[in-house]
Amino acid sequence: MPDPSTIPDPAATVRAMVADRDAAGQRLDRWLASVFPELSRSRVKALIEAGQASRDGAVTRDPSEPVREGSTYRLGVPAPAPAAPAGQAIPLVVLHEDDDLIVIDKPAGLVVHPAPGNPEGTLVNALIAHCGNSLKGIGGEARPGIVHRLDKDTSGVMVAAKTERAHHALSAAFARRDLERSYLALVWGVPAPAEGRIEAPIGRHPVDRKRMAVVPRGKPAATRYRVLRAFGTAAALLDCRLETGRTHQIRVHLAHLGHPLVGDPAYLRRLPAAARALDPALRAALTGFPRQALHAASLGFTHPATGARLRFDSPLPPDIAALLSRLGDGRDE
Repeated sequence: MPDPSTIPDPAATVRAMVADRDAAGQRLDRWLASVFPELSRSRVKALIEAGQASRDGAVTRDPSEPVREGSTYRLGVPAPAPAAPAGQAIPLVVLHEDDDLIVIDKPAGLVVHPAPGNPEGTLVNALIAHCGNSLKGIGGEARPGIVHRLDKDTSGVMVAAKTERAHHALSAAFARRDLERSYLALVWGVPAPAEGRIEAPIGRHPVDRKRMAVVPRGKPAATRYRVLRAFGTAAALLDCRLETGRTHQIRVHLAHLGHPLVGDPAYLRRLPAAARALDPALRAALTGFPRQALHAASLGFTHPATGARLRFDSPLPPDIAALLSRLGDGRDE
């Protein structure tokens, strides 16, 4: 019996087809796209990978699986999601707001904009509810107001535009790097030298397409770092500054340097050597930290309407602050 969590969405339209002799051996996604021509092959492939396909009652997630003659295949096609996100009453910590923009302190766990797997409950939904329908459509229907993003589990300062003029100006500032952005990162081990620049191109991981990696043909990327505090040889708190803005840049660069972020689910692949000498309770606290220990601590930019230079700071969130306190209480020495 298939795992109930992978049974196609009960609200989906389910289409069924018995494979005949001509279908046998074809790729599953290619065959289903041919028998349901209203669906593109890429759409069929995405549905299969999302667990919306079954063979003889058992869910299959492999688009390249050879079709079996005589088997009954079912494909669930969920109703299309609304093109424009709706407002949702999600609490926001507002650091600044005026007619042109809003600056918020994003908590860890909040996705920035709707996407597959996170169709609602995002920062965009919260901003629409907070700012009203005037925000809709600014900078694009699916991501209104968004000019930059933080990963779901990265906390800290973000700015969003409330007018087209502000969106254009802020987007241009981010593109030119005409702003100040600093991040606090808790990493395994202590980088040497204590201050440096990581320059390494970033692109999709050659095997795991959900991750990024340093790859020869990646996009140019550079990150400056400075050790603010070392906790023995086990860990260090860094100040990081971006010269470029690639996906997962700080996470990828620090892992490439040999000092992955504490708690990083994507780039911390094994127990770091620095963890082995720690007190067991402290080691458990660090290895069990539930998210990447990365915080967007400050953001400075020129106001798109007034020309004033603005800067906003966010204190470390309680979870990272508590971890630093444990590291600094003497048990790490």
